[in-house]
Amino acid sequence: MAYVYIDGKFYDKEHAKISVFDHGFLYGDGVFEGIRAYSGMLFRLTEHIDRLFDSAKVIALAPGVSKKEMEEIIIKTCIKNNIRDGYVRLIITRGVGDLGLNPYLCKKASVVCIADRISLYPQEDYNNGLKIITVATHRNFNESLNPRVKSLNYLNNIMAKIEAIQSGVKEALMLNPLGYVAECTGDNLFIVRKGKIYTPSAHSGALDGITAAAVTELAVKRGYEVEATLMSRFDIWTAEECWLTGTAAEMIPVISVDSRPIGDGKVGPIFKQLLEDFKQLTETTGTPIAL
Repeated sequence: MAYVYIDGKFYDKEHAKISVFDHGFLYGDGVFEGIRAYSGMLFRLTEHIDRLFDSAKVIALAPGVSKKEMEEIIIKTCIKNNIRDGYVRLIITRGVGDLGLNPYLCKKASVVCIADRISLYPQEDYNNGLKIITVATHRNFNESLNPRVKSLNYLNNIMAKIEAIQSGVKEALMLNPLGYVAECTGDNLFIVRKGKIYTPSAHSGALDGITAAAVTELAVKRGYEVEATLMSRFDIWTAEECWLTGTAAEMIPVISVDSRPIGDGKVGPIFKQLLEDFKQLTETTGTPIAL
């Protein structure tokens, strides 16, 4: 039996409900985080909670709980669901209001925590690599809805995902309004070009990825130079390696972009090195799932 935390109580999956007047449901008015548990530890929990509270602050949403209380909610939800290896979805909605847009009529935010399992791609894609395409749907303009806010309004990403799937691939490369590479629909992107590792900067329209930051640290530790910068499709098409990172996807290689093979069209050696380092990191570090 799966249990979901909603505003101080646990409900079984079938009875875990929010009001249809919640602005998270009506307008996508809220923020969320995805967090991984490995071997009984929550990976980079502090960083995830910090990012959640940053996102909430940007949209003027008061969570109603402290960061420490939020950590306890996550741990209790994992314990309740016997999660040692899994995925946590943490959500803060604006709460119940009326049918109008005014968020200040929502008296109290709602906090929801789900602890379960997730698998974005089949294992063969992790072994052999993804083929992706650039889509026409651009990443949000920074001052419309900044992509660094992990909001409940993911329609921009979903529209890009639809384009990718309708074109026969599983993931989409999104550009920003100026035509520079931003990110994929739910993942940060890395390339290796002439022995150096590059990733789009946050100002390009990419989320401040927590898995991306961990992989960057591992790459620097191995002696690689990593630069967050403006990046065009030219850089990707001429790269030797490419991969994606994200909490749900973890690390997954890309072997083709817009029908152009990346390098020799096979999973690259630097990715393989960093994947082993990442696996070791996730198995040996984190916040214990214990009160």
